[in-house]
Amino acid sequence: MDTTATALTFRDAVDTDVDALVGLVESAYRGDSSRAGWTTEADILQGQRTDPEGVLEIVKSPDGKVLVAERDGRIVACCQLEHRGDHAYFGMFAVSPTEQGSGLGRTVLTRAERLARETWGATEMHMTVISVREELIAWYERRGYRRTGRMTPFPYGDERFGIPQRDDLQFELLVKELA
Repeated sequence: MDTTATALTFRDAVDTDVDALVGLVESAYRGDSSRAGWTTEADILQGQRTDPEGVLEIVKSPDGKVLVAERDGRIVACCQLEHRGDHAYFGMFAVSPTEQGSGLGRTVLTRAERLARETWGATEMHMTVISVREELIAWYERRGYRRTGRMTPFPYGDERFGIPQRDDLQFELLVKELA
C-alpha cells in the first residue's frame, strides 16, 4: 500500500485561487492536455472554456461557492455550487486529467450534493451538460441524475464559451433528487 499519498482536503475557493481554477478547468476540457483524461471537449470546442473574470464572479457570488479539492497543496478538482431556491446548481466541475478515473470526481460530486442539502436545504441538484456528451451524461446517470429533455441553446458567437467545431451543440438539463 502506498502510504506516501496525502489525504484529500476540501475548502471553499478564495480570490487567490482564480488562476489555479482557470488552469484546472482549461486542462480538463480544452487543448491537448485535456486528452489525458476522458472529459475532454477538444473535439467539439476550441478556445477557452472559462476566464479569470468569470471564475472570480462565481467565487465572489453571495448565492454560491466554488468547492475545491486539494492534494499536496495543489487544487486537483473543483465545482461550482449555487443556491437557487429549492434546488442547487452544479457547474464548473473539473478534475485534473491525471486524476480522472480514480474516483475523485465521484467523491467531489457526493460532497457537493451533501453540502447543497445541508447548507441550503436543497431538494434537487440541477446541472446542464452539452447534449452530445453522451459518455459524460451516462456517468451522471449512473450517479442518479436523469435527463429532462429540456434544452437551452449553446451561446454560438460568444467566444468566452469556446469556439464550436460543430453546429448541433445545446445544453440539456440534468436533475437529481437529493433525499
